[in-house]
Parts: sequence; structure tokens; C-alpha cells
Amino acid sequence: MNEMIIDNSKTVDFFNNVDYCVGTGRLGLALTKEYLDELEFVQKTIGFNYIRGHGLFSDDVAIYHEYEEDGKTFVEYNYTYIDRIFDAYIERGIRPYLELGFMPGKMASGTQTIFYWKGNTTPPRDYKLWTDMVVALLEHLVSRYGEEVYDWPIEVWNEPNLPGFWYKADMQEYFKLFKESYLAIKDLDKRFKVGGPAVCGVKEDVWIRSFLEFCEENDLDPDYVTRHHYTVGQPERNGHYDYSVLEDPKDRIANLQASRDIIDSFERYKDVPMHITEFSTSYTPKGVIHDTNLNAAYIAGQLSRLGEMNEEYSYWTFGDVFEEQGVPFSLFHGGFGMVAAGNIPKPVFWTFAFFKELKEKGETCVWKDDNAVILKNGKGYIGIAWNTGKEEYRTTCRFPSDKKEYTLIEKIVDEETCNPLKVWHDLGEKANPSKEEIDLIRSSANPLVKSSVLTCGENGSISYDVNVKPSGVVLFEIKERVLTSDRGYDYEKVLSFR
Repeated sequence: MNEMIIDNSKTVDFFNNVDYCVGTGRLGLALTKEYLDELEFVQKTIGFNYIRGHGLFSDDVAIYHEYEEDGKTFVEYNYTYIDRIFDAYIERGIRPYLELGFMPGKMASGTQTIFYWKGNTTPPRDYKLWTDMVVALLEHLVSRYGEEVYDWPIEVWNEPNLPGFWYKADMQEYFKLFKESYLAIKDLDKRFKVGGPAVCGVKEDVWIRSFLEFCEENDLDPDYVTRHHYTVGQPERNGHYDYSVLEDPKDRIANLQASRDIIDSFERYKDVPMHITEFSTSYTPKGVIHDTNLNAAYIAGQLSRLGEMNEEYSYWTFGDVFEEQGVPFSLFHGGFGMVAAGNIPKPVFWTFAFFKELKEKGETCVWKDDNAVILKNGKGYIGIAWNTGKEEYRTTCRFPSDKKEYTLIEKIVDEETCNPLKVWHDLGEKANPSKEEIDLIRSSANPLVKSSVLTCGENGSISYDVNVKPSGVVLFEIKERVLTSDRGYDYEKVLSFR
């Protein structure tokens, strides 16, 4: 068996920003009860700071309007829905990461749309109409929510390097959109933070380099550079579902580092933050891997490394209320969300909950490798181990100790202990389970909690055998144990009555 020998004098770089931001389906979905129920559930356990989604200016949110009077066309804005949406966010302790898009139908230069809900993805017919709308919204938000709005991140558009998201994937036209948006926002107030180009998958390096060259030529200083990060190949499609093969996690991290290196190759932009405004395994809302335990284990490995080159990274998405390719047909349908309908947490939900616990309780990282990350604090140690392999991962971890006894708490998520997908399958894969069945499935979706007592050996160390089953994630906490028994209580005697 392998060993991890912890030396408290040796620290490891580990940047854990797990709770900075999370993704969502289009903003208009926040007008539905199921959406808000799922968001509230996620916030109570994990508590993200920001939320990013599409459709801020799409017609279903209904901000932009035109009307005719005396033969002239006038513009007016309607903030009824966006106020309702952002109020609901703030009530749940989360703020918007403002993605500027898509194009209002009456402002658009063309008719190209994307998704079931028909977001328009063409440039504005008049850039002054666009920047006036952006500025007016920001002024409204500051008036309604105060100066905190200056801290809300802003991103110009979504995936303009893909022709479906930006007409003909026209790079120069996107650069114009960015420039006009950036200048208008900074002219309003330089405290606003603005970034781009939000690229994904196709010629990312070319776009990022060209974007920064354009910014330099035009004396623009983006506050951060944004891109997306998915980790599967082209899916095999079968009926309503997409089946994808995971890529080597080290190769995907190297891909991110390549973007970081491009940014740092510009003297002017060296050390400008990089934001991953979307990441997951599969990039399709029918990607069956999203519902699995393997997804949880793989994402754990990603979370252990993403902070090395990214200031922010945002999982796509928090919940399964999502309609890019239509209303889902079934409870488990490969949706992006970490929570399924009925507030059923998928295994990946616990990966995020575990990393949040690591952030709250850990202090100094003393170990990080391809299967584990461990932090120490004033009371002991806390760590996460994961296993994307097909065989059980086993190792012994040895910690230096000057205390006699420690309590070990393990929270275990694997295919045997926390697998709502399997329970749903065993029940017959009903598209719309009954309330009783939903309750049963939800009851199977929590980690197994185990405890034991570890005793310091004569060599001044404690040992913990780490066992992680295939597709498993384990949170373990080792903290000093102080026994405070009530008078007359004898635990061993209690058990002797068996």
C-alpha cells in the first residue's frame, strides 16, 4: 500500500475558490418556483457568491422595447422581470455575474437565434442602441441595489468564437462589441469590472491572443480574461441522450495553463486574472455523465487544480431547470445541474460541498496529488480524496501528532453509498416519479458518515487508511478528541448488553 507522509513544515500551493460563482440556465427561468427552490437548496449547503447565466437582454426578460409616436420610433426599458429575478437572487445570498447578451429582437441586425427559447445571436443594428441599453441597466441597478453593483462582474457576450452564439463567429465584429461596451461602461463609472471574450472549444488560443492584441492596440484594459472549460470529446448521440468519453485531466489543465501563458506573454496584461465562467465535464445538457458518481470524482480533481491559473471558476450549472434544447423528458436526463428536480442532490453536489467545507475549516495545505488534497488547522487535519479509476484507491496517510487521541469523521460518496441515479434506475427509470418515489430517491442521495478514534503511536504519528472506491469522493476530518463523559456513563458497558 502507498503512503502519504505528512510533514507540517512543507506546504503546498492550493487555491480554493470553489464558492465564487455558479452557472444557471437563462435568467428568465428564475421566475419559476422549481428554479428558486433548487437555488435555495444549493445556497443553504454551499453558498455561492455569484451566479452567471444567459439571456439578460433576451426578449423573455423584456428589458428592451420600441414604440411609435408621431411617426418616430422611441425606446423604453422595462425592468419588472429583471428586478424580480435579481431580488430573488439577493434574498438567497447570491449576486449576478452579468453576462451581456443576447440581443433583443427589435435591436438585432439579423434573425439568427439559438436554443429552444430563441436567443438572438446577431450584432446590434446600431451600437448606440446597445450601449445606451447597457448603461441604462447599470444605472438602474446602482439606483436599486447601491454601490455593491460596482463589484458585480461583467462579461461581454458568450462564446463568440462559435457561429451559433455569434453570427458567423465574426471575430472583428465581436471585438467591436467588446470595445463599445467596455468604453460605455467605464465612461459611466470606472469602478465597474469588465471582461471577455468568453470563448469555448474552438481556436481558444487564437481568440485570446487576438483579443489582447486588439485591446492593446485600442488602449483597453480588460479587468479579466474569460473562457470556458469542458473535458469531454465529441459525444455519441442516442435518442435524447449524449454519451461522452472523459479526456485526460492533466491535458485539460495544460490547456488552461496555455491560456494563462498567453495572457502573461503580454507585458501590459501579465497577471490579469483569468475567469473560467463555465466549466463541467460534458458541454451538452443531455450529457449523461453529469448524473453519475464518476462526474463527482472527476470534478474533485479539477477543483484541486483550477485555482492554480484561474482566479474564478464557475460550474455549469447549479440546477436542472434548464431548457436550451427543450424541456427535459425525464428526472435524470444528463442535465448540467448539481441538483435534480425535487431537490435531489447529485453526487457532484457533494464534491462542491466538501470543497466548501475544506475552505471553511482548512488553513494550510500540506499535501496535494492526483488523488487527494489535505489541509491542516489548529485542531488537526481535513482533506478530500477521490478516485476516477476502476479499482479501489488505497493508501495510508501518516500525520505528525502531539496529542493522544483524535476523532476521525468520514463523509463518503460513491456508487454504493450515495447513488440516486441507481435508485431511480432500479425503480424503473420513471420519467416522472411519484412524490413517494422522489422522497425515496432523495433519501439515497446523502453521504455515508462514519466515525472512529485514532490513537497516536509511539513514533509520534497517527495513521489513517484512506480507501476510496471507484468513482468515489471522501471528505475526512481528523481532530483532537477530548472525552467529556457524564458521571456514570460507560460506553463499553452500554454495548456489553448485546
